[in-house]
Amino acid sequence: MKELNEFLGFSIIIIAILLIVFIIARYTYLVKKMMIEKGMHLEHKANKFKYLDIGCIVFGLGIGLFVSSIFTTMDLLEDTMDLLVWGTILIFGAAGLIVAHFIRKKLEK
Repeated sequence: MKELNEFLGFSIIIIAILLIVFIIARYTYLVKKMMIEKGMHLEHKANKFKYLDIGCIVFGLGIGLFVSSIFTTMDLLEDTMDLLVWGTILIFGAAGLIVAHFIRKKLEK
């Protein structure tokens, strides 16, 4: 009985996700179609810096991992060490995203 409930719950979640994706895709298609029929021009901007965000975030996460490895060599409580490690990784990842924003802003001028 428990397996049946788990299967039904999982199936309902998957069906709901697929239904939501279908509704969003259909709505987007209809909106674009209506805009074309009304004569509106759809601007298609090519993202020249599409890998800049990913690269800066990954670079920031790498630096965060490197810096957090220093905390693992210290004699700290396990909870404190976990907090410092994850905090450092997230802070450097966010710093990478901020750096990507400023680089893109400078290059787009």
